[in-house]
Amino acid sequence: MNLNQVTIPSIDVYKATEFYQTLGLKLIVNALPRYVRFECPDGEATFSIHLVDELPNGNGITLYFEDDRIDDFVADLVDKGIQFDELPEDKSWGWREASLKDLDANKIIIFHGGDNRKNPPWRIEE
Repeated sequence: MNLNQVTIPSIDVYKATEFYQTLGLKLIVNALPRYVRFECPDGEATFSIHLVDELPNGNGITLYFEDDRIDDFVADLVDKGIQFDELPEDKSWGWREASLKDLDANKIIIFHGGDNRKNPPWRIEE
């Protein structure tokens, strides 16, 4: 089994599309104003957004996008006007992370996990 895509809700898919294109995702399905789908620039995963009348309550969704050159990538996004809640910093779990929110308040983590992404020292072995 492999994860194909994640879909998030948005109250303005037009603006969300521009935002995620600025992050570097490639638009591959355009059914505006109700739905769009993107390819990530690396790997095989896709990401989509669908129109909703109202956003869910609570903490919502957290999206993780990995980039090997996180510091340069975040600096480029800042230059494009993207505002971050937290700039890249090393975390105790071995990842380097930056965080921001999209226009619908979904949390986005830009990170580099290296070997710890799937194989942290505390991973359960079979």
